[in-house]
Amino acid sequence: MKNTSLILSAVLLLISCSKHSDSKPTNADTSMYFPANSATAWETTAATQLNWNTGAITDLKTFLAQKNTKSFMILVNGRIVIEEYFNGHNAAAEWEWNSAGKTLVATTTGIAQQEGLLNINNRVSNYIGTAWTNMPLDKENLITARHLLTMTSGIDDTKQLVVKPNLTYVADAGSRWAYGNVFQKLIDVVAGASNRSFESYFNDKLKNKIGMDGYWNFGTIFTIYHSTTRSMARFGLLALNKGKWKGEQIINEAFLNESWNTSQNINPSYGYLWWLNGKSKFMIPGEQTVYNGFLVPNAPADMYAAMGANDQRIYIIPSKNMVIVRMGNASDPSNPNFAVSGFDNDLWAKINAVIK
Repeated sequence: MKNTSLILSAVLLLISCSKHSDSKPTNADTSMYFPANSATAWETTAATQLNWNTGAITDLKTFLAQKNTKSFMILVNGRIVIEEYFNGHNAAAEWEWNSAGKTLVATTTGIAQQEGLLNINNRVSNYIGTAWTNMPLDKENLITARHLLTMTSGIDDTKQLVVKPNLTYVADAGSRWAYGNVFQKLIDVVAGASNRSFESYFNDKLKNKIGMDGYWNFGTIFTIYHSTTRSMARFGLLALNKGKWKGEQIINEAFLNESWNTSQNINPSYGYLWWLNGKSKFMIPGEQTVYNGFLVPNAPADMYAAMGANDQRIYIIPSKNMVIVRMGNASDPSNPNFAVSGFDNDLWAKINAVIK
């Protein structure tokens, strides 16, 4: 009888072990990971380790391919969970950030401030001289670097080319939110304050510190950064970690906290060249219309994002330790209008099906 009990106990133990091994693994590493600056290796985490709905991943990939996506990545705790390339694109290919690159300019401006080279509350003319606009001097003198960071310079936003004749007065600085290219003057501010070219300063203080590749294209109208998808993800990972890369604080947390909070009382969904979700209303480029509700209703309320033309995106979700990158052509070439086009909301519906 005693032997029978021992045998029965052993059998039950084997069954228990077998059932445990068949269950979904939950041993995902929750420590924060940073890829090496000079290597291609990047740690991964399986979607099953996160208990994600892997059955919905195919639907997400199909949606991305149909929406003219070139690349898509999801990082959790810095590790790659999903990395996909579409339509002939690959990991070595570079693509344009478009206005998502504004966040690189904002971050570089913040670094220059922490080094004591500038103060964003000072007049722009302190760094690039007076008469940089076609406005009366008393109106130009109202414009600070912070106004450029928050899109509240009061300069005419209907002209894309940033040259003096186009920089005309519409409203006093700080009284009107309007999305425009005049933010590019921050590039001149950083260059003037640091006494070196913007790209040289950016490379030393940001790009090389986190192992990014890529380059700036200072075009006649647009200033655009180009890089691989993984470099875009590296910047997103720096943002997720509040400016810290491994043990080094690249950009101070206080400036980033300002960047990711409402920067003025006109468009609460805008920080320092970053877009903010979870606010009661928002405005979009090219309009003075105020829309009620979240910028992206399907996305987490704590999400902030770098957003560029043709749906270039970096989504940062602190509550999930998650970074999501999307690069490509416009999801809908006939309706490319920013968040209200519906692409972000539709994409997040697909993402939610996977991660919830």
